[in-house]
Amino acid sequence: MSTSSQQPEAPEKQTEIPPQNVMKATQTTPQAISEFKSKSGLKRIFSAFFYSLDGLQAAWRQEHAFRQELILVVIGSIIALLLPVSAFEKLLMIAVLVLMLIVELLNSAIEAVVDRVSLERHALSKNAKDFGSAAVLLTFLLAVATWAVILVDRFYY
Repeated sequence: MSTSSQQPEAPEKQTEIPPQNVMKATQTTPQAISEFKSKSGLKRIFSAFFYSLDGLQAAWRQEHAFRQELILVVIGSIIALLLPVSAFEKLLMIAVLVLMLIVELLNSAIEAVVDRVSLERHALSKNAKDFGSAAVLLTFLLAVATWAVILVDRFYY
């Protein structure tokens, strides 16, 4: 509610920034650089390979779902290679299983980061973990559908 007796607010004073403190448009603020980003060339490639092996070992040791899915990938790959389907269909059947492993690794990474930030229950933490889990489920359903289409086409038509 306003009354006519109120005085209008005075405009805020703008303080001038000294020219030496004004950043030019071409300048950027320096960002912290990770110690892991310092490698280049072949050294970086070899380091990345060994970091990947470390990640696979950690997933095997710490993630029960990863172990289960890896066993499924091995068994499924053997079955796919033995089935009387085309080479492309074999590749596709194995690829969707490997995709499931990839998504499981990403889900595990999300869960690790959420747990690293805080172990307390929070709606956003739950959402992040649930989204990762949903991605794994969708990938699993894609694998089942892919295998079903190939097998039904091969053995029932």
